[in-house]
Amino acid sequence: MANKIPRVSVREQDAKVRATNFEEVCYGYNVEEAQTEASRCLNCKKPRCVEACPVGINIPAFIHEVINGDFKKASSIIAEDSSLPSICGRVCPQETQCEGSCILGIKGESVAIGKLERFVGDWSLENNAKSVEVAPKNGHKVAVIGSGPSGLACASDLAKWGRCDCF
Repeated sequence: MANKIPRVSVREQDAKVRATNFEEVCYGYNVEEAQTEASRCLNCKKPRCVEACPVGINIPAFIHEVINGDFKKASSIIAEDSSLPSICGRVCPQETQCEGSCILGIKGESVAIGKLERFVGDWSLENNAKSVEVAPKNGHKVAVIGSGPSGLACASDLAKWGRCDCF
C-alpha cells in the first residue's frame, strides 16, 4: 500500500533573506513539483480525505486533474465546494483534517493536499481561469456582514447564483 515516491518538499525563502522582508516564506509548488506530489495519491475507493474535509472537496478528482496537467479542470472541481482555494491551501489545518485522514499517512507521509489546493488556486488566479459559471444577476443587492471565511464564501455563492451584485 505504501507509495514509494517521497513527499515533495516545498521550497522556502532562506532564513537570512526572510528575516529582511515580509514576503511569504513558502513558495509553493511549481508545475513539476505539483504533478509529482499529486502522483502519490492512491485514488482510494473510499477517500477518507474527502470525509475529513469540512467543505467536502472532491480531493481525488482534483488531484487526478493535477496529474493530467488540466489545472483549469482541477480548479473547477475545487470551485464546486470552495471559492477560496488559495487561502484554504495556506491556512486550513490540513494536518488534522484531509491530510490527517490520508491512508498514506498511516505508514508514511500523507499527500500534501493543502499545498496542491494552493497550487491550483494560485494557478487559477495567475492564469485568469474562470472556474465557475455565474448565473445572470437578478438586480438585487445584498450586504454580507463579516469578512471572514464564512462571509466571503456566502458572498461568493450568492454572486454565483445571481442573487446579488457582489462582484
